Amino acid sequence: MDNPILRPALNSVRMTYDLAQKPEYQDLMTAVSPYTEERVNRFTHIHQSASDLVKKVKMQRLLGQQTASCFQRCVGMDAMNAVFSTTYEIDQKYGTSYHQSFLTFLKMVESQDLTVDGAMTDPKGDRSKAPHQQEDPDLFLRVVERRPDGIVVRGTKMHQTGILNSHEVIVMPTISMGPEDKDYAVCFAVPMNTKGIYMIVGRQSCDTRKLEGSELDMGNAEFGGVESVTVFDDVFVPNDRIFLNGETEFAGMVVERFAGYHRQSYGGCKVGVGDVLIGAAALAADYNGCAKASHIKDKLIEMIHLNETLYCCGIACSAEGYPTASGGYIIDLLLANVCKQNVTRFPYEIVRLAEDIAGVLVVTAPSEADFRDSELGPVIEKYLKAAPGVTVENRLRVLRLIENLCLGTAAVGYRTESMHGVGSPQAQRIMIARQGGLEHKKELAKAIAYIKG
Repeated sequence: MDNPILRPALNSVRMTYDLAQKPEYQDLMTAVSPYTEERVNRFTHIHQSASDLVKKVKMQRLLGQQTASCFQRCVGMDAMNAVFSTTYEIDQKYGTSYHQSFLTFLKMVESQDLTVDGAMTDPKGDRSKAPHQQEDPDLFLRVVERRPDGIVVRGTKMHQTGILNSHEVIVMPTISMGPEDKDYAVCFAVPMNTKGIYMIVGRQSCDTRKLEGSELDMGNAEFGGVESVTVFDDVFVPNDRIFLNGETEFAGMVVERFAGYHRQSYGGCKVGVGDVLIGAAALAADYNGCAKASHIKDKLIEMIHLNETLYCCGIACSAEGYPTASGGYIIDLLLANVCKQNVTRFPYEIVRLAEDIAGVLVVTAPSEADFRDSELGPVIEKYLKAAPGVTVENRLRVLRLIENLCLGTAAVGYRTESMHGVGSPQAQRIMIARQGGLEHKKELAKAIAYIKG
C-alpha cells in the first residue's frame, strides 16, 4: 500500500472515511440506514428520498474539491443502488431470492463501511456482434459452470477505477441482452481477494514522476487515481452472492439504472475537481500578473459558468428523483443523461481555458531537480520571476497542478474520463432519444397550432 504509484489513489479513498468522521460534514457524508437504523457512510447507503440524491451530488463535489482527483467509491455506491431496485423486480416476477441475498450483502457492507467497486465494462470484442456471437466467448464475462452451490465465471472487466483499493466488487452485465445471451446475464458480488481474480494496473501520463520523489513535479502529491484491467479467471461465486443469473430481460434494467446513477455522479465529482482547476487558473493569472486583464476575467467567468451548469444538471436530475418499486429512489434518467452529455464537452473547454490562462510554461517548466540545483536554481529564479511578491516556487507549483489536472495522472479522472466514463457520448444520446418524449412534444405543438388528428 506504500507503493508510490498506487499510494495517491489509496489516499483519495481515505478521504471518504476521513470526512465522514467530521461533525461539520455528517449530513453530507453519512445517512441513517433504514435496514439497520444505524448511521452509515453515504457511500454504502440506498437512497431513500430525492434529498438523499441531492446530498449525494453535494458530497461528491466536496470530495472533488478536497482531493482534485477521483475518490473511487462512487461506482460501487451507484452499483448497489441499481442492483437493489433491480433484484426486487426480478424477485417480483420470478419468485427468486436475489433481493434478500443482496440485502444481506448490503448490511454487511454498511456495518463494516466497506469500499465496493462496480464492474460493468467488458472488452466487447467485435462491437457489431452480441456476446454469444463473439469468436472468443470470453470477451464478455460469462457463466462457464453452474453448480448446486453456485456458479463459475470467466471474463474481464475493463477501466476499473480504484478496484485495487476495494474490499468487494459488484459485477454487472454491460449491455441489454437477448435469450441467446443467458450465460452473460449475470450479476454478483465477491471479495477482491477471491481466488482467480487478478488486476493489471493501467499506465497513466506522467505516472513515473511518482517514483522520482519530486513533490513539486507531481502537481498533486497526495491524491490520485488508478485503473486496472480486472480478470476473472474461473472465479467461483456462491449462491448467496448471485443477484442475476440468466434472466436476460433484466440485464438492460440494471445497466440503464446504474448508468443513470453514475451519470448523475459526474454532476458532483467533476464539478468539485473543476472548482480546483478554476482556482488554479485564477492563481496562475495572479502569479503571471495578468489577473486584471478583461479577457482573463471573461475566461474565468466562462469556466465558472460551465462548471456550475454541470452542477445544475446533477442537482436537477436528483431533485426530480422518484421511488422505484423497491422503495429506493432513482434519479430522473433523462436529466442524468443530459448531465453526462454536458460532461463529455464542458470539462474539455474548462481545460482549454485553464491552459490558455496559465500559459505555455505549464508544459515547458524545468524540473524540481533543476530548480533545486545549486547552479541552475538561481538562473531559474532569475528568469521565471513574474508578479511582485510571488515566489518562483509557488508559480511552478500552481503550474504543475494545472498540468496534473489537464494532462497528467489526474486527467484520467477528469478530462479523458469525462468523455468515456459510464459509456461514450453516443450512449447518452441514445438514452436521451429514448426518454426525450418527442411524441409528447409533437402533441403539444399540435394543440397550440390547432392541428387535428
